[in-house]
Amino acid sequence: MGTLQWLATASGGAPRDFRIDRGRARPVTGALWLPPDPDADTPLLLCGHGASGDRYQAPIPYLGKRMTRERGAAVLAIDGPVHGLRHVPPGGREALAIEMQREGAVEDMVRDWREALEAVGRDAGIGTGRMAYFGLSMGSIFGIPLLASGIGAHTATLGLLGTWGIGRTFGERLARDAATIDIPVLFLMQLEDEIFNRKGCLELFDAIGSADKRLHANPGLHPEIPAEEIDFAFEFLARRLAGEVRRGIVNPLAE
Repeated sequence: MGTLQWLATASGGAPRDFRIDRGRARPVTGALWLPPDPDADTPLLLCGHGASGDRYQAPIPYLGKRMTRERGAAVLAIDGPVHGLRHVPPGGREALAIEMQREGAVEDMVRDWREALEAVGRDAGIGTGRMAYFGLSMGSIFGIPLLASGIGAHTATLGLLGTWGIGRTFGERLARDAATIDIPVLFLMQLEDEIFNRKGCLELFDAIGSADKRLHANPGLHPEIPAEEIDFAFEFLARRLAGEVRRGIVNPLAE
Protein backbone atom coordinates (compact mmCIF):
# COMPACT_ATOMS: atom_id res chain seq x y z
CA MET A 1 0.00 0.00 0.00
CA GLY A 2 1.32 3.43 -0.96
CA THR A 3 1.35 6.68 0.96
CA LEU A 4 -1.51 9.09 0.23
CA GLN A 5 -0.73 12.81 0.07
CA TRP A 6 -3.33 15.52 -0.52
CA LEU A 7 -1.95 18.19 -2.84
CA ALA A 8 -4.68 20.81 -2.50
CA THR A 9 -7.14 21.86 0.19
CA ALA A 10 -10.80 21.67 -0.72
CA SER A 11 -12.97 24.76 -0.22
CA GLY A 12 -16.43 25.56 -1.50
CA GLY A 13 -16.84 22.20 -3.22
CA ALA A 14 -13.52 22.43 -5.10
CA PRO A 15 -11.83 19.12 -5.93
CA ARG A 16 -8.81 17.92 -3.97
CA ASP A 17 -5.77 16.65 -5.89
CA PHE A 18 -3.93 13.70 -4.44
CA ARG A 19 -0.87 11.57 -5.03
CA ILE A 20 -0.19 8.03 -3.84
CA ASP A 21 3.53 7.25 -3.75
CA ARG A 22 4.48 3.58 -4.12
CA GLY A 23 8.24 3.41 -4.04
CA ARG A 24 9.63 2.36 -7.40
CA ALA A 25 6.18 1.92 -8.93
CA ARG A 26 4.63 4.90 -10.66
CA PRO A 27 2.50 7.07 -8.35
CA VAL A 28 -1.27 7.22 -8.63
CA THR A 29 -2.55 10.78 -9.08
CA GLY A 30 -6.07 12.08 -9.23
CA ALA A 31 -8.78 14.36 -7.89
CA LEU A 32 -11.70 13.93 -5.50
CA TRP A 33 -14.92 15.93 -5.36
CA LEU A 34 -16.83 15.61 -2.06
CA PRO A 35 -20.36 16.66 -1.06
CA PRO A 36 -20.80 18.83 2.06
CA ASP A 37 -21.32 15.97 4.55
CA PRO A 38 -19.77 12.76 3.21
CA ASP A 39 -20.03 9.52 5.16
CA ALA A 40 -19.46 5.81 4.62
CA ASP A 41 -22.71 5.48 2.63
CA THR A 42 -22.02 8.38 0.27
CA PRO A 43 -22.52 7.24 -3.36
CA LEU A 44 -19.36 7.35 -5.48
CA LEU A 45 -18.87 8.00 -9.18
CA LEU A 46 -15.55 6.96 -10.73
CA CYS A 47 -14.52 8.92 -13.84
CA GLY A 48 -11.98 7.84 -16.44
CA HIS A 49 -10.78 10.40 -18.99
CA GLY A 50 -9.82 10.20 -22.66
CA ALA A 51 -6.35 9.75 -24.14
CA SER A 52 -5.88 13.44 -24.94
CA GLY A 53 -6.74 14.67 -21.44
CA ASP A 54 -6.27 14.13 -17.72
CA ARG A 55 -8.36 13.91 -14.53
CA TYR A 56 -9.91 17.33 -15.31
CA GLN A 57 -10.85 16.64 -18.92
CA ALA A 58 -14.44 17.58 -19.78
CA PRO A 59 -16.99 16.48 -18.77
CA ILE A 60 -15.44 15.24 -15.50
CA PRO A 61 -15.51 18.61 -13.63
CA TYR A 62 -19.11 19.12 -14.78
CA LEU A 63 -20.11 15.73 -13.45
CA GLY A 64 -18.12 16.37 -10.27
CA LYS A 65 -19.95 19.62 -9.52
CA ARG A 66 -23.42 18.29 -10.33
CA MET A 67 -23.01 15.00 -8.48
CA THR A 68 -21.79 16.64 -5.29
CA ARG A 69 -24.25 19.54 -5.29
CA GLU A 70 -27.39 17.90 -6.64
CA ARG A 71 -27.02 14.29 -5.57
CA GLY A 72 -24.74 14.31 -2.55
CA ALA A 73 -22.35 11.90 -4.28
CA ALA A 74 -18.55 11.90 -4.33
CA VAL A 75 -16.60 11.79 -7.61
CA LEU A 76 -13.14 10.25 -8.00
CA ALA A 77 -11.00 10.66 -11.13
CA ILE A 78 -7.44 9.45 -11.64
CA ASP A 79 -4.89 10.32 -14.30
CA GLY A 80 -4.29 7.82 -17.06
CA PRO A 81 -1.02 5.86 -17.11
CA VAL A 82 0.99 8.54 -18.93
CA HIS A 83 -1.27 11.55 -18.34
CA GLY A 84 -1.74 14.55 -16.07
CA LEU A 85 0.59 14.51 -13.07
CA ARG A 86 2.02 11.25 -14.50
CA HIS A 87 2.75 12.80 -17.89
CA VAL A 88 5.20 10.91 -20.09
CA PRO A 89 6.44 12.63 -23.28
CA PRO A 90 5.20 13.06 -25.93
CA GLY A 91 1.89 12.81 -24.06
CA GLY A 92 -1.66 12.18 -25.23
CA ARG A 93 -2.60 9.46 -27.69
CA GLU A 94 0.97 8.98 -28.88
CA ALA A 95 2.23 8.25 -25.38
CA LEU A 96 -0.74 5.97 -24.74
CA ALA A 97 0.00 3.97 -27.91
CA ILE A 98 3.51 3.32 -26.63
CA GLU A 99 2.24 2.42 -23.15
CA MET A 100 -0.29 -0.05 -24.52
CA GLN A 101 2.52 -2.05 -26.13
CA ARG A 102 3.86 -2.82 -22.65
CA GLU A 103 2.77 -6.15 -21.22
CA GLY A 104 0.60 -5.63 -18.16
CA ALA A 105 -0.39 -2.03 -19.01
CA VAL A 106 -4.11 -2.68 -18.51
CA GLU A 107 -3.64 -4.73 -15.36
CA ASP A 108 -1.46 -1.99 -13.90
CA MET A 109 -4.16 0.62 -14.55
CA VAL A 110 -6.82 -1.57 -12.93
CA ARG A 111 -4.50 -1.91 -9.93
CA ASP A 112 -4.07 1.89 -9.88
CA TRP A 113 -7.83 2.34 -9.71
CA ARG A 114 -8.23 -0.20 -6.94
CA GLU A 115 -5.45 1.39 -4.88
CA ALA A 116 -6.96 4.85 -5.33
CA LEU A 117 -10.35 3.54 -4.25
CA GLU A 118 -8.94 1.98 -1.13
CA ALA A 119 -6.58 4.77 -0.07
CA VAL A 120 -8.81 7.75 -0.89
CA GLY A 121 -11.95 6.04 0.37
CA ARG A 122 -10.34 5.17 3.68
CA ASP A 123 -8.90 8.65 4.22
CA ALA A 124 -12.07 10.51 3.14
CA GLY A 125 -14.39 8.15 5.01
CA ILE A 126 -16.32 7.01 1.95
CA GLY A 127 -16.46 3.84 -0.08
CA THR A 128 -19.27 1.54 1.05
CA GLY A 129 -22.11 3.34 -0.73
CA ARG A 130 -23.38 2.57 -4.22
CA MET A 131 -20.80 3.03 -6.98
CA ALA A 132 -20.97 4.01 -10.66
CA TYR A 133 -18.42 4.39 -13.45
CA PHE A 134 -18.20 6.95 -16.28
CA GLY A 135 -15.53 6.66 -18.94
CA LEU A 136 -15.44 7.19 -22.71
CA SER A 137 -12.71 6.29 -25.22
CA MET A 138 -9.59 5.61 -23.08
CA GLY A 139 -11.95 5.78 -20.11
CA SER A 140 -13.59 2.64 -21.52
CA ILE A 141 -10.30 1.01 -22.56
CA PHE A 142 -9.43 0.81 -18.87
CA GLY A 143 -12.95 1.05 -17.47
CA ILE A 144 -14.24 -2.17 -19.01
CA PRO A 145 -11.42 -4.29 -17.51
CA LEU A 146 -11.91 -2.43 -14.20
CA LEU A 147 -15.61 -3.29 -14.13
CA ALA A 148 -14.78 -6.87 -15.12
CA SER A 149 -12.41 -7.11 -12.16
CA GLY A 150 -15.38 -6.97 -9.80
CA ILE A 151 -15.21 -3.58 -8.07
CA GLY A 152 -18.90 -3.72 -7.16
CA ALA A 153 -20.22 -0.95 -9.42
CA HIS A 154 -23.99 -0.65 -9.81
CA THR A 155 -24.13 1.14 -13.18
CA ALA A 156 -21.87 2.59 -15.89
CA THR A 157 -21.67 4.88 -18.88
CA LEU A 158 -19.19 3.65 -21.50
CA GLY A 159 -18.49 4.18 -25.19
CA LEU A 160 -16.50 5.92 -27.91
CA LEU A 161 -14.75 2.59 -28.28
CA GLY A 162 -14.97 -0.53 -30.40
CA THR A 163 -13.29 -3.86 -30.92
CA TRP A 164 -11.57 -2.47 -34.04
CA GLY A 165 -8.97 0.32 -34.05
CA ILE A 166 -6.97 -0.80 -31.00
CA GLY A 167 -5.54 -4.07 -32.27
CA ARG A 168 -7.66 -7.15 -32.81
CA THR A 169 -6.16 -9.10 -29.92
CA PHE A 170 -6.95 -6.37 -27.42
CA GLY A 171 -10.38 -5.90 -29.00
CA GLU A 172 -11.10 -9.56 -28.32
CA ARG A 173 -9.94 -9.12 -24.72
CA LEU A 174 -12.30 -6.13 -24.32
CA ALA A 175 -15.20 -8.17 -25.66
CA ARG A 176 -14.49 -10.96 -23.16
CA ASP A 177 -14.33 -8.46 -20.30
CA ALA A 178 -17.50 -6.73 -21.50
CA ALA A 179 -19.34 -10.05 -21.43
CA THR A 180 -18.86 -10.19 -17.64
CA ILE A 181 -20.56 -6.81 -17.09
CA ASP A 182 -24.13 -7.34 -15.89
CA ILE A 183 -25.07 -3.91 -14.53
CA PRO A 184 -27.16 -1.21 -16.28
CA VAL A 185 -25.04 0.39 -19.02
CA LEU A 186 -25.45 3.45 -21.22
CA PHE A 187 -23.19 3.17 -24.29
CA LEU A 188 -22.42 6.22 -26.43
CA MET A 189 -21.08 6.12 -29.99
CA GLN A 190 -20.42 8.59 -32.80
CA LEU A 191 -21.59 7.55 -36.24
CA GLU A 192 -18.66 9.16 -38.08
CA ASP A 193 -16.04 8.24 -35.45
CA GLU A 194 -12.68 8.45 -37.19
CA ILE A 195 -10.95 6.21 -34.62
CA PHE A 196 -13.45 3.42 -33.91
CA ASN A 197 -15.77 2.38 -36.71
CA ARG A 198 -19.45 1.48 -36.39
CA LYS A 199 -18.89 -2.27 -36.76
CA GLY A 200 -16.44 -2.39 -33.88
CA CYS A 201 -18.56 -0.16 -31.62
CA LEU A 202 -21.61 -2.33 -32.21
CA GLU A 203 -19.57 -5.47 -31.59
CA LEU A 204 -18.46 -4.11 -28.23
CA PHE A 205 -21.97 -3.01 -27.29
CA ASP A 206 -23.36 -6.41 -28.24
CA ALA A 207 -20.68 -8.09 -26.11
CA ILE A 208 -21.79 -6.33 -22.91
CA GLY A 209 -23.43 -9.00 -20.79
CA SER A 210 -26.09 -6.83 -19.18
CA ALA A 211 -29.74 -7.33 -20.03
CA ASP A 212 -30.24 -3.66 -19.12
CA LYS A 213 -28.18 -1.75 -21.67
CA ARG A 214 -28.92 0.96 -24.19
CA LEU A 215 -27.07 2.49 -27.13
CA HIS A 216 -27.15 6.19 -28.03
CA ALA A 217 -25.63 6.95 -31.44
CA ASN A 218 -25.16 10.47 -32.79
CA PRO A 219 -23.76 11.97 -36.01
CA GLY A 220 -20.26 13.38 -35.73
CA LEU A 221 -16.61 12.61 -35.21
CA HIS A 222 -15.04 10.95 -32.16
CA PRO A 223 -15.09 13.99 -29.80
CA GLU A 224 -18.35 15.56 -31.01
CA ILE A 225 -20.80 14.17 -28.45
CA PRO A 226 -23.88 16.39 -28.07
CA ALA A 227 -24.06 18.15 -24.71
CA GLU A 228 -27.47 16.64 -23.99
CA GLU A 229 -25.91 13.17 -24.00
CA ILE A 230 -23.75 14.16 -21.03
CA ASP A 231 -26.85 15.43 -19.23
CA PHE A 232 -28.60 12.16 -20.04
CA ALA A 233 -25.60 10.24 -18.72
CA PHE A 234 -25.71 12.28 -15.52
CA GLU A 235 -29.38 11.44 -14.92
CA PHE A 236 -28.85 7.81 -15.93
CA LEU A 237 -26.03 7.37 -13.43
CA ALA A 238 -27.44 9.57 -10.65
CA ARG A 239 -30.82 7.86 -10.55
CA ARG A 240 -29.28 4.41 -10.46
CA LEU A 241 -26.81 5.47 -7.80
CA ALA A 242 -29.80 6.51 -5.73
CA GLY A 243 -31.66 3.26 -6.46
CA GLU A 244 -34.51 5.18 -8.08
CA VAL A 245 -34.83 3.11 -11.28
CA ARG A 246 -36.23 -0.36 -11.76
CA ARG A 247 -36.30 -1.08 -15.47
CA GLY A 248 -39.43 -2.60 -16.92
CA ILE A 249 -41.70 -2.29 -19.94
CA VAL A 250 -45.10 -0.94 -18.94
CA ASN A 251 -48.03 -0.57 -21.33
CA PRO A 252 -46.12 -1.49 -24.52
CA LEU A 253 -47.03 0.72 -27.46
CA ALA A 254 -47.21 -2.14 -29.96
CA GLU A 255 -47.47 -5.93 -29.99
